[in-house]
Amino acid sequence: MKHHKYLIVGGGMAADSAIHGIRKVDPSGAIAMICEELHSPYDRPPLSKSLWKGAQFESIWRSQHNLDVALHIGKKIVNLDTANKTATDNTGNVYTYEKLLLATGGSVRRLPDSDENVIYFRTVNDYHKLRELCERGTDFVVIGGGFIGSEIAAALAMNNKQVTMIFPEAGIGARVYPPALSEYLNNYYREKGITLHVSDTVKFIRKAGTKIIVTSKNGIEIAADGIVAGLGIQPNTDLAEQAGLTIDNGIIVDELLRTSNPDIYAAGDVANFYSTLLQKRMRVEHEDNANVMGEMAGRNMAGQSNPYHYQPFFYSDLFDLGYEAVGELDAGLDIVEDWKEPFHKGVIYYLREGHVSGVLLWNTWNQVETATQLIAEKAEHTRATLLDRISD
Repeated sequence: MKHHKYLIVGGGMAADSAIHGIRKVDPSGAIAMICEELHSPYDRPPLSKSLWKGAQFESIWRSQHNLDVALHIGKKIVNLDTANKTATDNTGNVYTYEKLLLATGGSVRRLPDSDENVIYFRTVNDYHKLRELCERGTDFVVIGGGFIGSEIAAALAMNNKQVTMIFPEAGIGARVYPPALSEYLNNYYREKGITLHVSDTVKFIRKAGTKIIVTSKNGIEIAADGIVAGLGIQPNTDLAEQAGLTIDNGIIVDELLRTSNPDIYAAGDVANFYSTLLQKRMRVEHEDNANVMGEMAGRNMAGQSNPYHYQPFFYSDLFDLGYEAVGELDAGLDIVEDWKEPFHKGVIYYLREGHVSGVLLWNTWNQVETATQLIAEKAEHTRATLLDRISD
């Protein structure tokens, strides 16, 4: 049985940031990280972004900077005994702790009965597998038109692959973007050589020689060398549930990022926190949230009391287009579009009951703080009051 003052369950960006947070407060307390992946912590966004644009693979690794951490890779915590403050991994090792962080992330949503032929893109191993397929294949199917699907389709097309996208919505990012922008992206992707099958889903997938055949609900058959699915994730809450922690769309945390057990914290994709900016509970599955929330959880585990009142931003790259965004982006909200150059440069405001609850900065940079302040004002707005409100 190994005792550590701090036990980190998970090996992603939030977990790594927590270690840095702990060390900024407690330079010497024993830390152990239990990481299910067979890799030390790395940055996830480059897997669907910069690595396809020439960035060096080695750039993804996050340095521990000699922080004196016992790193246990390829291990999974399968049982928590909160009364005795012990955690047991899948090989029977038992760890004791004083403070524990659950940074367990999420698991990809999967298609039924198609696992062996589909890359559910999320990890560095998924990236390697797709790269290997790219070395010998030319035709790829991307399932999903959301965040990951749109990025991977663009990445493959930029690397001279023939790409077909299948998704149930009418347009790329239709749940987030206003209809005209989503329709523009459909045409933009087609101009880049990507074939789109919108308002369609996958019926079944089968092998045929060296090819994989995708059959859609609408009866379309596509032969591919590789299939990538970006269907979103589900928060990994099984361990928290086993420990009796409060669960509701993730692990519920208070403003100090403590779970319903005050000696157990949660951060990153799995943590459901209260947004003081939007005045509601939410989970955020993006890099900025993992980094900032993870570090704050670490600081608080080490004795500080920092409330997490931060509103994380997120971003994406789609060929030559890109954006940063903050708050609530939902195509079902009232939307005000302020284009300086239609679909190439502008700001989109999302309003709930007349108040700005989200801002999409489309090819408009260095304005996240201004957008966040606009949401925080909670003033009533109309199209007239928002035009020209934010610009580069």
